[in-house]
Amino acid sequence: MTPDLSLLAAAAQRLRDAAAAGEPCEPARSMTGGDITPEAGYQIQQINTDHWRAESRRVSGHKVGLTNPAVQRQLGVGQPVWGVLFADNCRSDGADIGGEGLIEPRVEVEVAVVLGDALDSGRHTVADAINATAYVLPALEIVDSRINWDITAGDMIADSAGAGLYVLGTRPVELSKVDLRRAGMRLDINGEHAASGTGAACMGNPLNALVWLADALCDYGAPLQAGECVMTGSLCGMLSISDGDELLAEIDGVGVVSAALRG
Repeated sequence: MTPDLSLLAAAAQRLRDAAAAGEPCEPARSMTGGDITPEAGYQIQQINTDHWRAESRRVSGHKVGLTNPAVQRQLGVGQPVWGVLFADNCRSDGADIGGEGLIEPRVEVEVAVVLGDALDSGRHTVADAINATAYVLPALEIVDSRINWDITAGDMIADSAGAGLYVLGTRPVELSKVDLRRAGMRLDINGEHAASGTGAACMGNPLNALVWLADALCDYGAPLQAGECVMTGSLCGMLSISDGDELLAEIDGVGVVSAALRG
């Protein structure tokens, strides 16, 4: 049963307060009488999205989370989840992201897709996704949790799928120039190899994640729009990062992106 709207609003406020303070809070589910459904999680997420938009923050895109089947099984869900990206959380290659008020950050390496056209047809094919894509960029997602990673799927959805910062490369690549499924990825932390992967680790192909998100947002009544940036999901697992770390990722054919936590 979906919790009372007042409880959902209180859970949303708790997440906003934690983000403002830079301190973790109790899980959203602790305020709603037990675990929360994905539907209730998206209601909490929407309350906060509406709040921040009213505060003049601009939605710049969306992210896909839980693209790894093993993580889905761990959290008891059968599909990915999505969250909202805001323009003020976007950084460019080489950014210093230290001192940004992150609570317990982790890093993922992803392919970011920037849309040239909307994906608003209800059900989409990979051809629709290709036709709508303006270009791709290498990206680091700095995933964060306002609830100290004590999460269920509903909690993660409520917390905008762990959206923190996202760092974009600055050399756009046309889809025709790269095979995203077979593209290899390497992540170095402080000059040491930390993770490897391929595009296939993201739902078989990052474009599959884009199709899934396009369909899900049409079902939700808020289709992807031209100009949005879509973080398609990790090509490796999430790795913990700490103050002072320097991050460098390369995706074959897509490019290089870096960031540091020096603040």
